[in-house]
Amino acid sequence: MSMSEQKHDWTKQEILEIYNKPLMELLYEAATVHRKFHDPNTVQVSTLLSIKTGGCPEDCGYCPQAARYHTDIEGNDLMQVSHVKAQALRAKASGSSRVCMGAAWRNVKDGPEFDQVLEMVRTINKLDMEVCCTLGMLTENQAQRLAEAGLYAYNHNLDTSEDYYKDVISTRAFEDRLDTIDNVRKSNVTVCSGGIIGMGEAIEDRAGMLVALATLNPQPESVPINALVAVEGTPMEDMEPISIWEMVRMVATTRIVMPETQVRLSAGRTQMSREGQAMCFFAGANSIFAGDKLLTTPNPDVNEDMEMFKLLGLNPQKPFTKVSQPKTVEASESQFKDLGEKPKWTRPGHSIARNEEAKAKSKLVE
Repeated sequence: MSMSEQKHDWTKQEILEIYNKPLMELLYEAATVHRKFHDPNTVQVSTLLSIKTGGCPEDCGYCPQAARYHTDIEGNDLMQVSHVKAQALRAKASGSSRVCMGAAWRNVKDGPEFDQVLEMVRTINKLDMEVCCTLGMLTENQAQRLAEAGLYAYNHNLDTSEDYYKDVISTRAFEDRLDTIDNVRKSNVTVCSGGIIGMGEAIEDRAGMLVALATLNPQPESVPINALVAVEGTPMEDMEPISIWEMVRMVATTRIVMPETQVRLSAGRTQMSREGQAMCFFAGANSIFAGDKLLTTPNPDVNEDMEMFKLLGLNPQKPFTKVSQPKTVEASESQFKDLGEKPKWTRPGHSIARNEEAKAKSKLVE
């Protein structure tokens, strides 16, 4: 299946039927798809670095970095470039091929801080590592400036379905998320977008989120699947952890509907046994975050992960490796930057009228 042959007309009912299959049948189908498009023994390793922590004006119900919630998160100003470089070198030495930098901003504002982020991107790029950023909402011009600095990927999660979105966040609309992905797609930066399960949503909402992602054309190159880490002081502090079976089903379903995408096991791995994680890798997960923290929430120690890789016979993916291949094919940075004409970006089912209506209803925070 080539990029042009991907199925982009998934319906919620079709995805629900996949999600609810008998588990062994679901695992077999997902593993079969995974082996057709990926090396099953190679896993991409990313390190997530919080370059600016706390003080965010948004009201995302799961996030301890929102200024309005009383959590024990210690806010920090934007990190210095030299510190970011040192952290990136540590990550590279421990097996990471990508550094993902996160800033607790609602949206990117042009000025000295954004210029500093651009310098961070250039600095990490020179280390022969992929660079990803998650900085909030982004304009087309800002996406282009990040691309020119050497950004490899931009993360902007949809979080959940369009229907459930307003129950999680009120300070922006679902369409705002799609607008930022749209702006990233106009550059040569790849898209990383996924969501969180365990926020009180129905299974139908999980399917709805996958519909929104899978009907994008092209589909995101990376889809993080997060399990909610309930943090004291946030509106979701009392949510019960999801079961490993829910995570396995979500990973497997994501793999089937987005066969060429890298599916990343993200937040919540500290609650998963090695056996549970192994089932996720079998079901099609082929990317993880390494390091003891994911921005502000705990994550397994990198040495534990490398021990798990050794036990399972998994190998870390090298940077700038072309995805969606039965065997890993290395591509140089120059090849990545010269991919040629991209497929026309489309997001079925999202009209301009609906976009404007959603924006009018959202309670934006200046």
